[in-house]
Amino acid sequence: MNKHVVKVLEAKFITHDVKKFVVEKPEGYAFIPGQATDVSINLPDWKDQLRPFTFTNRSDSNYLEFMIKLYNDRNGVTKAMGKVNAGDELVLHDVFGAIQYKGPGVFIAAGSGITPFISIFRELYKHNLINGNRLIYVNKTSEDIIMGQELFKMLKKNFINVLTRENTIGFVGKRIDRKFLIENIVDFSQHFYVCGPEDFVRDINKHLIDLGADISSLVFEK
Repeated sequence: MNKHVVKVLEAKFITHDVKKFVVEKPEGYAFIPGQATDVSINLPDWKDQLRPFTFTNRSDSNYLEFMIKLYNDRNGVTKAMGKVNAGDELVLHDVFGAIQYKGPGVFIAAGSGITPFISIFRELYKHNLINGNRLIYVNKTSEDIIMGQELFKMLKKNFINVLTRENTIGFVGKRIDRKFLIENIVDFSQHFYVCGPEDFVRDINKHLIDLGADISSLVFEK
């Protein structure tokens, strides 16, 4: 397992509980948009505490970027990440991940499950290949939406926001269930990209297969 100690160049909150980290990119370090790496904090108590985080920058950037949801109610890595700032060091490991772009389709994300898709969309947008893709993004409230303005700029009418705990003008207030998928997806023979909590991914995949999606067209972290 390769380890790379990198300096944090920028650290700032982008929502009430999500912090963006921009770090140095090691020489020759490469990833495919949608992939992740294990990250630890380069401090004696934390350097062996690895957690997987997805890259959110484009693959051709000269830096690496992560958007990390902090869980301050748990005394773990993400809470400690809240104290990491510019000048501190992180340890990156090998790149891994099954999520990568296979062709136009529907992206379905819950909460911080949007992160692998941000990198994919940024790459597609740069190369004018984003048309034909749709995003269904579910959060509890509008305050939880990560990079909402940029996603809207890239996807426009193909960006569907779903809020489960509030009804706000411009947002759909409901859960993503079988009925929602039937109402919002016409073609189940296309690619589907699914990311979020484990039970969310499992339930969405089950609904999609029940509705005629081919299991080989589902892209998710196994």
